[in-house]
Amino acid sequence: PAEEAGETARRRPRARGPRRPTGRERHDEKITVYVSAEELMDLEHARLVLRGEHGLAVDRGRVVREAISVVLADLEQRGEASILVRRLRGR
Repeated sequence: PAEEAGETARRRPRARGPRRPTGRERHDEKITVYVSAEELMDLEHARLVLRGEHGLAVDRGRVVREAISVVLADLEQRGEASILVRRLRGR
């Protein structure tokens, strides 16, 4: 089943156009992601920098959704050369 889901995801074309994160709205879907204490501190630091230096009052969820949007757009656009593929391969 997991292999089939992966195949379906690879075959399913995504609507073209800029990938847009959802922003501040109620979300019906949920995932749980476990992070290290250091990763959580980095995320919180990024949130505080966005607020203090850039005047953007956003929560950690918004930062994560934006990051996901950027990484997935890069993957779609650059494929093998994307930052996600390179990092997952250890390069």
